[in-house]
Amino acid sequence: MTATSPIRIVNRRERLRGAAVFAALALWTSFALAPIAWIVLMSFKQGSDIIAWPPKFIDFTPTLDNFRAVLTLPDFLAPFRNTLIVTLGSVALSLLIGLPAAYAIARMRLPAREHIAFSFVSLRFAPELFVVLPLFVLYRTLQLNNTYLGLIIAYQLVCFPLIVWLMRSFYEEIPREIEEAVAVDGGSIWTKFRIATRMSLTGILASAVLAFIFSWNSYALPLVLAGKNTQVITGAILGFMKFADVQWGQMAAGTIIAIVPSLVFTALLVGRMVDGMTAGAVKG
Repeated sequence: MTATSPIRIVNRRERLRGAAVFAALALWTSFALAPIAWIVLMSFKQGSDIIAWPPKFIDFTPTLDNFRAVLTLPDFLAPFRNTLIVTLGSVALSLLIGLPAAYAIARMRLPAREHIAFSFVSLRFAPELFVVLPLFVLYRTLQLNNTYLGLIIAYQLVCFPLIVWLMRSFYEEIPREIEEAVAVDGGSIWTKFRIATRMSLTGILASAVLAFIFSWNSYALPLVLAGKNTQVITGAILGFMKFADVQWGQMAAGTIIAIVPSLVFTALLVGRMVDGMTAGAVKG
């Protein structure tokens, strides 16, 4: 009995520590999800219920009027389409130029390789508002304002460093023996790159998901560089803040609709990522 007492004390302490960690995580999760839950509630409320005091959490009649109003507004649907075009285009371009750059930094013996890699990631150091004003002046000269191409190029400040730094680590994890075997068989550097890219599909999908989310939620760049024809969803949501009042219900509904593509895109690619990792584990 005496010998087992310390063990019981340790087990009790471990259970208490586990309960404390669980409680802390639950509290933090509730704190993080509270704004989203509040926006969801607002999207189903009438205007009088939104501004009611004390706040109404369950004692209100849900309505879909806010969603109907938002989905019939051209001022919201057009920016939604623009955001989809610009985001997919920016992710595609960043993958096209970022994957070769990441492979070169990971595998090729370049002079000042680390300095080159640091210069890429340094693009993310400065706030977007710091670089958007020079871009605005440059875009006016090149007539890239209010164009899809201009926004796609500008979004590389967000996507390109992310792709390079994430994919560099994935390429470095590939055994060099595989590439040496390709070289023995007469394969070129591009052959090595294609094989390494196929083996890094999980990393590509993860990078694409993060690049999509960051591009979709970009605010400062399109706020200055976009125009009436290329306005994106983050700017369109601000349109519900009128001079006389704020349409809280429609703003909340628009926010919920704007979140959906990111969730869908992430769910689709995360499923592919899990399949790829599972297949790799079974083959290994």
